[in-house]
Amino acid sequence: MSPVLKSVARQLRAVWMLLLVGVVLSIASPVFLTSTNLLNVGLATSVVALLAVGQTYVIILAEIDLSVGATLGFTAVVTALVLRDHGLLPALASGLGVGAVVGLVNGLLVTRTRMPSFIATLAMLSILSGMSLQLTDGNPVAAGDYDFQGIGQEYVAGIPLPVWLMLAGYAVFGVLLARTGFGRFVYATGDNLEAARLSGIRTQRIKILAFVISGLLSAVGGFILTARLSTAEPTAGTGLELESIAAVIIGGTSLAGGRGKLIGTLIGALVLGVIDNGMNLLDVSPFLQSVVKGVVILLAVFLDRNVDALRAMVAWRKPPLPAEPPATDTAPTSATVPATRHTP
Repeated sequence: MSPVLKSVARQLRAVWMLLLVGVVLSIASPVFLTSTNLLNVGLATSVVALLAVGQTYVIILAEIDLSVGATLGFTAVVTALVLRDHGLLPALASGLGVGAVVGLVNGLLVTRTRMPSFIATLAMLSILSGMSLQLTDGNPVAAGDYDFQGIGQEYVAGIPLPVWLMLAGYAVFGVLLARTGFGRFVYATGDNLEAARLSGIRTQRIKILAFVISGLLSAVGGFILTARLSTAEPTAGTGLELESIAAVIIGGTSLAGGRGKLIGTLIGALVLGVIDNGMNLLDVSPFLQSVVKGVVILLAVFLDRNVDALRAMVAWRKPPLPAEPPATDTAPTSATVPATRHTP
């Protein structure tokens, strides 16, 4: 293994988890490593992975966004309704606009009213879920536009378009987080809010922009899911907020803020996707699938909170070497040589 890969493996515990799960499933099912199945894993993971990008920004800031699933469902409904009456471009613009506005409202609630993000986004989840059901009377909305359906169903170079969109999202927002001043401000704000503010960083603006990014990517996830199904379900995003948070945590981002990488989030999303895929291949009960994912999340959080203690427990320490006796010098020193006095 190259030094670069070793470094990545040391920093991202999710790498080892993904490799372990992949090896076990490849042994348990001969279908797992086929190209068709791996493409299915990427396709099924794309939506949660995109939601997890925005969630990573928010969690690095020591906040949380519980509204991403409801935002996905609401933007999907709005997009499908506008698509039916006004066409593709207005529909896409409407969906992105709604996602951005939801993120903006979340950010303002957290920064201007000093409301805990858990409460603000939980309330937004309830509001958007109710609005989605109200707009549709609880019924799905057809999205029959052929060009729109291509977002979720087309293949480019033999790879589903949603996978390309997922990779593009990670590339763009990964560079933004790791290589720009905005990304450095995100880390600084999450690590120490007061110190970042005193150093001149506009911490409130940083948090608002992070929530807007989360809302925009939730809208893109809504496009993909609606296009794949050719219909917008008002309850489509239910539960996806928890999966996106799980992907971020498994990927090594700290819930305390200030630490995390998007590559880890991507691997965390793939871990969840591979586990889902493997349990389906092995005909595991859907009820037990939730149990397994819960155990994986608990394990990831446990490692995140106790990695230093575990490393200290398993660290191999060399026994101390016996002390060497002090060397004896038989030569006379200046202190033992009598001084010679000359008298006139």
